[in-house]
Amino acid sequence: MPTLSSDQRKKLAFFLVVVTPALWSANYIVARAAPGVIGPHFLAFSRWALALCLMLPFAIPELYRQWPDWRSEWRRFLTLGALGMWVCGAFVYIGGHTTEALNIGLLYALAPVLIAVASAVLFDDKLRGLQIIGVCLSLLGMLVVVIKGSWTNLIEVNFTRGDLWILTAVLCWALYSILLRKWNSTLGAFTRLAAIIAGGLVVLLPFTIAEVASTGLPTETGKALWIVVVAAVIPGFGAFQAYSFLQQELGAARAGLVLYVSPLYTALIAWWLLGEPPHWYHALGACLILPGMYLAMRKPKAQ
Repeated sequence: MPTLSSDQRKKLAFFLVVVTPALWSANYIVARAAPGVIGPHFLAFSRWALALCLMLPFAIPELYRQWPDWRSEWRRFLTLGALGMWVCGAFVYIGGHTTEALNIGLLYALAPVLIAVASAVLFDDKLRGLQIIGVCLSLLGMLVVVIKGSWTNLIEVNFTRGDLWILTAVLCWALYSILLRKWNSTLGAFTRLAAIIAGGLVVLLPFTIAEVASTGLPTETGKALWIVVVAAVIPGFGAFQAYSFLQQELGAARAGLVLYVSPLYTALIAWWLLGEPPHWYHALGACLILPGMYLAMRKPKAQ
């Protein structure tokens, strides 16, 4: 991977703040298309296996060269793989069968808050002044979009068993983000992610075998393959790489805020692919989220 200057890394980080939520939003398409076509564990395993195949040609030289240094990190790779690839993969697809998009959006709003609180405690990565105002604006804007501009929708939320799967994934995503920051590695971000994916595949394998033994392989092979490729390349390989870079450059607290932009991209994707036009509450949400993100991403002036 080319070496970037400090200024180039900063510019790339702010570019990825805009792009990363778009990459993650593709997972909404996957979650909507997967039920009845491919099982959640088989999808998660296939998605990450394909992503790893794309990465290995570039990662193997560093893995080989750094083997004496990183081999002691294997337990960390297993742990991060279990959190990021198993729980935040298969659990979301399982929960999506029995819960509504409103519930998923509300639950995922917890993740940036949890990450920010944990970062403040563990790393002194505190959000200050205008950053806090920016976080509040972004959170409010995200809620406006998720509840479709009507607070009565928030009052009428009915939580289901599927929400427990989503809540578990949200908590594990926050933990994944914190551990990714806390545990230093001798590997670069790209190669480290390849090692984490390998750990996730090890954890996913027995659950995938059990699922296939129970439900069989997908019968609509072409559609299942399309779903796997989209999930592997866009929200898998692309979004996770971008998120790892953002954490390095911005810290866990500010990087976690990119989740708040996802509902806006989801609305645009639904308009483009499903013919569902955006509404006034999308515009209002954007007017809150985008300025909020700008304020939250700014570094406070030195005291």
